[in-house]
Amino acid sequence: MGGLTSALALAREGFKDINVYETASNLGFVGAGIQLAPNMARILDHLGVWEPIAKEATNIRETSIRQGATDQELAHVELDYIEKTYGYPHMVGHRASLAGSLYDGCKREESIKFHFSTSVEGIESFFPKPKFIAKPRDGEPYTVEADVLLASDGIKSKIRVAMLKLLNVDAEVQDTNQAAYRIMIHRDEVKDDPELLQLIDSDRVVRWIGPKRHIIAYPVSNKTIYNLSTTQPDDRFAAAPSATYTTKGSKSAMLDVFGDFCPMVKRMLDKVPEGEVCEWKLRVHSPLPTWVHGTTALVGDACHPTLPHLAQGAAQAIEDAAVIAVALSRLPDTSPESINKALRVYEQVRKGRAEALVEMAAASGRALHLGEGAAKEERDKKFAALKGGKGPVPDKWADADVQRLIYGFDCTQVTRDSFDEIFKSLSPAQSVL
Repeated sequence: MGGLTSALALAREGFKDINVYETASNLGFVGAGIQLAPNMARILDHLGVWEPIAKEATNIRETSIRQGATDQELAHVELDYIEKTYGYPHMVGHRASLAGSLYDGCKREESIKFHFSTSVEGIESFFPKPKFIAKPRDGEPYTVEADVLLASDGIKSKIRVAMLKLLNVDAEVQDTNQAAYRIMIHRDEVKDDPELLQLIDSDRVVRWIGPKRHIIAYPVSNKTIYNLSTTQPDDRFAAAPSATYTTKGSKSAMLDVFGDFCPMVKRMLDKVPEGEVCEWKLRVHSPLPTWVHGTTALVGDACHPTLPHLAQGAAQAIEDAAVIAVALSRLPDTSPESINKALRVYEQVRKGRAEALVEMAAASGRALHLGEGAAKEERDKKFAALKGGKGPVPDKWADADVQRLIYGFDCTQVTRDSFDEIFKSLSPAQSVL
């Protein structure tokens, strides 16, 4: 998402020679559901790609947080106010719809060229012009020189590793000891179950919580699919290759993980076809000392991977891209020194915010997964107070104060307003390799 949005945002700002290097042979998009928050929608609308995404998405009007074991409702939050407050509703959709619309937007721009089946094998220089080795799947490696290199190559980023090695920084990927199942149940699979049909026909996000586990679910693709995403202890990944973060899951193991949840949830999970259970390992890394080196910048999961509990992973990568495009469009000249300073403006606008949301997502997950004890009792008192109309929502993504922090921030406007002041305050780039 960060790479596609970066390319499109730069093209819309008038840049003329944008190259996207992609390891996959094509962008035949797959994936599962994704939450489409107003801070994301605002940027996508500005880029001209929001309308087709919204047509397939579901406008979420409420959320229900429930005990996994009993289906008892702990909290209910109305969300209609979000569109009135922030200009866009909180929607949910299919990841393929989001990525596909961004890709279609890129294809409309003559300045963007895609290089598929091409991986980055290493970087030779960060400054004054970045140079990296591109390796086509069916060809010989070659060197690419650019004015700016934006590395949106994910949590396994080779560019981040090379950058931190030069800076003598150890920031290895950290295992969270959590994993996730991504599940999509098609409407025809629940057509004979009125209770499950009611879920897929709703405008509601439901979260079922239990000790160390939860499930979040909502309808996508014009309510033809019910999307479920889980988080649970990572007990089964030992057999998976260390280089991968996904593995084929076991349906019986998945049912065991949620074996003490209510009958409706277990019935829903049982609808998943054999052989279609995939498990994701959830990993993060410590905050980095910098996202920028020379005329190279890290984007998205390459610099701030986050747990999914705030539903902001893709949105924060999209904010990165929007800020970079605005910052580079304000350059007083195209010298490497000025490019470096513009990228450092991006870092100043984005780094503190993104890292705060990473920590908030982790904290929200900890609160949702509490087992018996004083902390759970305190959390449940907050849920009880919320039913009386008082206090914060322990599930942070549904809390109005958290939403104000996330949705009320217009990253492009902040960059426009603050660019000159930040740019002038920055010292010249030190000589880098």
